[in-house]
Amino acid sequence: MNRRNIFRSILAAATGAVAARASAQTSDVPRVVYHVTDLDKVGFVLGNIKNHFEGVGGPDKVKIAVVVHGPALKAFHRQGALADIVSRAASHSKAGVRFEACGNTMNAQNVKLGDLLPGFVVAEKGGVVRLAELQREGWAYLRP
Repeated sequence: MNRRNIFRSILAAATGAVAARASAQTSDVPRVVYHVTDLDKVGFVLGNIKNHFEGVGGPDKVKIAVVVHGPALKAFHRQGALADIVSRAASHSKAGVRFEACGNTMNAQNVKLGDLLPGFVVAEKGGVVRLAELQREGWAYLRP
């Protein structure tokens, strides 16, 4: 095989890989990340997620992540969390919502993962870094 044929083969393979990836992304369900920093908006965001599921026809029609940092994280501490927040967060978590806590905020509030409601994972690099990563991966960004 000469160099020209090798180049054409590589170009064809690369084009096919890009097309396959684009096709896979368009067939995936939409991905949305909610950004929560304000304590007084936690209930509102959990309500938005419920409405989001209803609007698209169920949790299997959308992937949702919630990145929490700053004062809002206090709403998700096991100690002191309101029963309504506990219930709705658990329901959303069971439906596939991924809750991510900012590692920097956890350090500032002196909490460990076990101190948060079940279903949380740690955004080790920080909440804003995680948000940027998700947006770079094509997640739609919502900050109610």
